[in-house]
Amino acid sequence: MLRLASGSVTRAELLRNANIPFIQESIDFDEDSIRASSPKNFVYQATLGKYKVNLERFGCADYPLLVADTVVTAQGKILRKAKDETDARDILRTQSGSETDIITCMIYKTPRLELVDISVTRYFFDPFDPADVERYLHSGQWRGKAGACMVEGFCKPYIREVRGFESTAMGLSVEILRMFMEEA
Repeated sequence: MLRLASGSVTRAELLRNANIPFIQESIDFDEDSIRASSPKNFVYQATLGKYKVNLERFGCADYPLLVADTVVTAQGKILRKAKDETDARDILRTQSGSETDIITCMIYKTPRLELVDISVTRYFFDPFDPADVERYLHSGQWRGKAGACMVEGFCKPYIREVRGFESTAMGLSVEILRMFMEEA
């Protein structure tokens, strides 16, 4: 059993699908204060901030603590969570027909182990059909998603090539977590 310090429905689903028992509760961290020179630095700082506030609140003695954050980058831009539909449309235009990196950082802490992992999954997307983009935007499924990206949903038919784990792109590198859980 572990404590998932994230409100993400997708991260919870990844753990359930991997048969990893967990409880889900977290303390929020304000990512808007982060100033980073690169996407990897940004996602690390965001994860570290979440880790510190959740470790202080929950510790790791009762249950190992797991925190994670994800950032999307394309064409040299960090693509954060879209603030509104117009922002989501612009973000999706940046990814359309482009090479897009989805970077997930996770920290897993037990009394004996602290794992910090930054993993990248790279997608090569074909151009998005504008009518599909509009349907996706109106569905609202992009809300709360880093880079408004759903590789398991909207983006899936546009994937030309992928390098890395789909779980990393979905917000939690389950394959890596599992290896270290077995060691712990």
